[in-house]
Amino acid sequence: MDASMMAGLDGLPEEDKAKMASMIDQLQLRDSLRMYNSLVERCFVDCVDSFTRKSLQKQEETCVMRCAEKFLKHTMRVGMRFAELNQNAPTQD
Repeated sequence: MDASMMAGLDGLPEEDKAKMASMIDQLQLRDSLRMYNSLVERCFVDCVDSFTRKSLQKQEETCVMRCAEKFLKHTMRVGMRFAELNQNAPTQD
């Protein structure tokens, strides 16, 4: 967890800060796993056509690579846009 998140917890006792940090880390891990699972499922469904071989065919492999690249670029762009909007949001003091 980064320092900016911890700054909002200044008034809490150390034990509560540690619990909050742990909860936030768990949520971030869960979200990362969901994103990964979504990527795998989407690209598999879109790209894999046959199960006649134990490895991917060349066109399937190319499709999976393109799909994963697009998914990750989109996810990064959404994250950047969210950060931009978050910076421009009014703060509560």
